Amino acid sequence: MAIVQLTISALPAHVRTARLMATAVARRAGVSESTLDEIRLAVGEACSRAVEAHRTHCPEEPIRLELIDSSSPTGPGGSAGPDRVNGSGSDRFEVVVSDRAPAKENGSPLVNGFESGAPAYLGESVSAGGFTGLSPDVGLAVIMGLADEVSIEPSENGTVVRMSWPLSKVGAEDSDPRGLD
Repeated sequence: MAIVQLTISALPAHVRTARLMATAVARRAGVSESTLDEIRLAVGEACSRAVEAHRTHCPEEPIRLELIDSSSPTGPGGSAGPDRVNGSGSDRFEVVVSDRAPAKENGSPLVNGFESGAPAYLGESVSAGGFTGLSPDVGLAVIMGLADEVSIEPSENGTVVRMSWPLSKVGAEDSDPRGLD
């Protein structure tokens, strides 16, 4: 198992860096080309949500990303890695975005990662920045539509968004060495 850890400041400009890193690591891990856009968009949504939450609640705290390639049979230091990542079998690419902003705002708890009773249509919600538009929870719904598997773990100490996608089935051992696939 290979893990790349990235820490970014709560600045919108760093979301692009996170998207680029996730795409590069996913490509190297063996994710299919058709899935790279989904990864890029999902990571962008998760990081943008975390940046906005940090800018409102804890602008000095960093946002942490982990990019995990579970295709290799051994973990860091040569030890055997876990058999399952994000509840699935091996051979997956996983992205974990962790923020330190509280998952509760104005006493309204999050239910299944979404603010209870939050409207998700235009003109009804006001974001932390003070402008009217889509509910911030729409970004989480977008992530759920883009990633193969998603886990959203809100707490008082922050939110962890885990996303994963399968790696391509065709490996070097499955392809024709002459390049005549």
